Amino acid sequence: MRVVLGALWMIATTLLAAPAPLRFSISDSWAMPMVHLENGRPTQGILYDVMVSLATQVGQPAQFQVLARARLANAMGHGEIDVRCYVAREWFDNVPGDYLWSVPLMMQRNVLTSIHPQLMPVARLLPQAVGTVLNYRYPLLDPLFADGRLTRDDARSEEQVLQKLVAGRYAYAVSNEWILDRFNQQLPIDRRLHKVAVIEEQFLGCIVRNDPSVPVQQILRTLLRMKQSGEIDDIIQLYTGENAPSVSPD
Repeated sequence: MRVVLGALWMIATTLLAAPAPLRFSISDSWAMPMVHLENGRPTQGILYDVMVSLATQVGQPAQFQVLARARLANAMGHGEIDVRCYVAREWFDNVPGDYLWSVPLMMQRNVLTSIHPQLMPVARLLPQAVGTVLNYRYPLLDPLFADGRLTRDDARSEEQVLQKLVAGRYAYAVSNEWILDRFNQQLPIDRRLHKVAVIEEQFLGCIVRNDPSVPVQQILRTLLRMKQSGEIDDIIQLYTGENAPSVSPD
């Protein structure tokens, strides 16, 4: 009996001593170089490396919750996510009041891409379907979708949008520039997709759940240090081969 009680005491002590995991959200619509999902779990990519480094420096194990984009807001509202990264302020109508913003960490450039090389300003697009990601917002294009001039043709992920473009499902699609560059590396040179217009440039950061169980200020300071030290830019360069666009941490 004493042996059993001793074993239970050791297990309880170990559990109490182990730091709680830091819960990160992963959108299942992301693609490389942002993140690679294998059997529903992230294994590499810019965001994966940033999150793992952040958790390590804070001293907590990283726990990843892979969710459909439409479920992220609900998970945030129920306090199921501690840190959500790769977000822009303009993506939210209302950010839950119990989350705090980090400094900007990177800049995303969305581009209009096509199988045709001719430059095509958005204002010159004829009425047609455009490849988009389900539940993504596109501030420049949304008014055109709303008035029926353009029509969304949604796919579940960035990579699926580009695959449908190559297959001829539509003539134009919107893509994250880094994801497009990575996708093009898999195609023969004569079949690669072309950037025909810049849709928008957005500063992205993380939001952190403001709760006593989460070391909020330590997380925000660590993200600031990772940006100022060049660590985040180095991670971006590792996966893209390019210097990250300048983003002020102020």
